[in-house]
Amino acid sequence: MTTRTDSAADEPLIESRAQLIELFSGGEKPRDRWRIGTEHEKFVYRTDDHRAPSYQEPGGIRDLLLALTDYGWRPVEENGVVIALAGADGTVSLEPAGQLELSGAPLETLHQTCAETGRHLEQVKAVGDRLGLGFLGLGMWPDKARADLPIMPKGRYDIMRRHMPRVGSLGLDMMLRTCTIQVNLDYATEADMALKFRVGLALQPLATALFANSPFTEGKPNGFLSFRSHIWSDTDPHRTGMLPFVFEDGFGYERYADYALDVPMYFVYRDGRYIDAAGLSFRDFLDGRLSVLPGEKPRLSDWADHLSTAFPEVRLKSFLEMRGADGGPWNKICALPALWVGLLYDDAALNAAWDLVKHWSMEEREALRSAVPRLGLAAPLPGGGTLADLAPRVLDVAAAGLRARARPNGAGDDERGFLDPLRETAARRQTPAERLLERYHGAWNGDVTRVYAERSF
Repeated sequence: MTTRTDSAADEPLIESRAQLIELFSGGEKPRDRWRIGTEHEKFVYRTDDHRAPSYQEPGGIRDLLLALTDYGWRPVEENGVVIALAGADGTVSLEPAGQLELSGAPLETLHQTCAETGRHLEQVKAVGDRLGLGFLGLGMWPDKARADLPIMPKGRYDIMRRHMPRVGSLGLDMMLRTCTIQVNLDYATEADMALKFRVGLALQPLATALFANSPFTEGKPNGFLSFRSHIWSDTDPHRTGMLPFVFEDGFGYERYADYALDVPMYFVYRDGRYIDAAGLSFRDFLDGRLSVLPGEKPRLSDWADHLSTAFPEVRLKSFLEMRGADGGPWNKICALPALWVGLLYDDAALNAAWDLVKHWSMEEREALRSAVPRLGLAAPLPGGGTLADLAPRVLDVAAAGLRARARPNGAGDDERGFLDPLRETAARRQTPAERLLERYHGAWNGDVTRVYAERSF
């Protein structure tokens, strides 16, 4: 989640609706300036007993962050407490229960993205070896109850933890027990954004299936392949989902702004602290009628903060975020941006991808989204067949898009190789979660803790 580093006291106030729209239109970039921003989270655990370390304990999360400064990372503080790091490779931050996230820098090629991932993982593993910490690549804690997990000292998380149980039964699980991979991508125009948004939403269930990696809860199979994906169905209906309006004629920046304005607020950041505004209206804030800041109007950073508190399957800021994948192993971190860059950064591939899904009705899209957490690649497609039948066709389109980009590395290889882990999953017609379940019922003999040896970085 977003880490704030200042209160932007000198920012201009939002005085018009046009300023809201300008955040989106200001993200438009010509093709030669399109970049790839990859984010990935991993669980941190004690290697001696698999316990999730607290922030304060010796060798815990604080010491992990401070040790990473040996690699040139700069501490970011909130109320005098280090809660993130900034550096050339982006930002290292903490999710609510200490999940460690790299929000990577905007990069030109997938080769650079995978190299960035490699640097980060090598650094955290080296520090982990010194501190007795390991890092697990899954979509959900396989053996931890909520009560087993620590809470990180970040003000926005305190507000969210209080609010989540008011609006859904699984929001605290989303905060405390899940990890994801996502990729952030650019657009050239409003029309380009709209088409990429539609393709991203329609095919997000396929990404969820290809990356499904969260079949255990508290040591037992939970009946899902991506329980992380299922969690979003009962987190907060006001800020999640498939956004039917995106597929309507005329969709663009203004319509998304209207949606975001209707998402209830969480907080306002002022003078280094988070003010609880959970459930209040940003529209009231625009009118100077926010009860917790009476008479005050929002700044542009408040709007950017508010946009980060909506959690649909694809999210618009000044770029598009693809948000449907479970956390996973090293090669899957590189595979997710490869999938979406291949589909969305070449016009022929983008149009071919849209041709595959444009005839689906909204009801069919919703049904597919609902089926995927349990069924994965076996989820039925509109008109017949399953996601397993669609996957090779989509991967072929993505590969064509990457070939057309023609971004070779030093050895002359283009970016298509990063799709290989997804090709393997599609060929087996079996999600990563199903392979874990086979291990659980077979070689692990029902002992889910064996996952630490087999799925750690």
